[in-house]
Amino acid sequence: MLSIMTVHPPHRRALCLSLPLAALLLLLTACSQQQAPQAPQPEVGTWTVRMQRQAMNQTLAGRTVAYMVSDVRSQVGGIIQKRLFTEGQEVKAGQVLYQLDPATYEAAQANAQASLAQAEAAVLSARPQAERYRNLVEIDAVSQQDRDNAAATLRQDEAAVAVAKASLQTARINLGFTRITAPISGRIGTSTYTPGALVTASQTTALTTIQQLDPIYVDVTQTSAQMLALRKQIDSGALKAVGGKAEVKIVLEDGSTYAHSGTLEFVGTSVDTGTGNVTLRAVVPNPERLLLPGTYVRAVLPMAVNDSAILVPQGAVSRNTKGEATVKLVGQDGKVAERVVQTGDAVGEQWIVTGGLQAGEKLIVDGGSKVSAGQAVTAKEAATAPAAASGKAG
Repeated sequence: MLSIMTVHPPHRRALCLSLPLAALLLLLTACSQQQAPQAPQPEVGTWTVRMQRQAMNQTLAGRTVAYMVSDVRSQVGGIIQKRLFTEGQEVKAGQVLYQLDPATYEAAQANAQASLAQAEAAVLSARPQAERYRNLVEIDAVSQQDRDNAAATLRQDEAAVAVAKASLQTARINLGFTRITAPISGRIGTSTYTPGALVTASQTTALTTIQQLDPIYVDVTQTSAQMLALRKQIDSGALKAVGGKAEVKIVLEDGSTYAHSGTLEFVGTSVDTGTGNVTLRAVVPNPERLLLPGTYVRAVLPMAVNDSAILVPQGAVSRNTKGEATVKLVGQDGKVAERVVQTGDAVGEQWIVTGGLQAGEKLIVDGGSKVSAGQAVTAKEAATAPAAASGKAG
């Protein structure tokens, strides 16, 4: 029997072989797509931007100044007999500091007292005579001239009594000046003179100096440009002026905050032509005498209030290649948007944002480094929000 073989062209054989292979590949691709699950959207922590009341503080450098200073000098001349205080200790107003030799002033007082007694004796003699002459002139027993002379003598003797009393008072005052007392309360310095030294009323060198240290002044300076910028913001309505005596906090040289707050008492009325600065003065309690005159400090002064301040955590702000401050937000479409913002001063661990953000926007405060602009994310409100703090102006 003759077998008939069917011969296919080469291209038809290749097509027949490729059809099963293509079906197999399609099947494998479908299986792999079913096995690979879609990656979940990254989760970020967000904080809703809101406005808040913020005190605009300014930190200014300055030095402490004694509240009162008094140079102790002698008002009369004499030899110092005793020094009656301990250098560096606290003294009270009226406390005796030095005792001068009082001998010559005691003698002057005794002399003035004797002169007063002599003048008073003359009055005792002249008054009855003037009275008698006034009566005798009425009966023409003495002349009118004699009566006038007796009255004039009485007036002179009475005037002499007044002079003697004034001299006695002067002598008593000079005797009192031999006890040199403290004019104010405070801490006394070193003594320039020792017992045995001669002092005079006209000498220029002080015996010692007393400084009142509680309270104490803190004098700081602000540039006129800073003050002008602040007043422009207040005048425009962007900031509100702080009324009354504002609280002042003091930062010591080691960076620690002084335990007692003071009050701003004085703002300079003129600009120093040499430095262009304006002086501000605060009064600060100093019961422990920790602050000494001349100590370098920094004063944190509330200069104004911003009722619409926006504060964001510093960790939420980064810098682009141009050095601009940028933040990442979650838009209404659930995607990340990157935006350039303007930042002001640092308040603790936060920045004051002066432009680029609006209230109600969702700022990424956690996980921002893991996402990029345009990426879809799942937003979750952060557990903690930036807390209001005291800022600084300028």
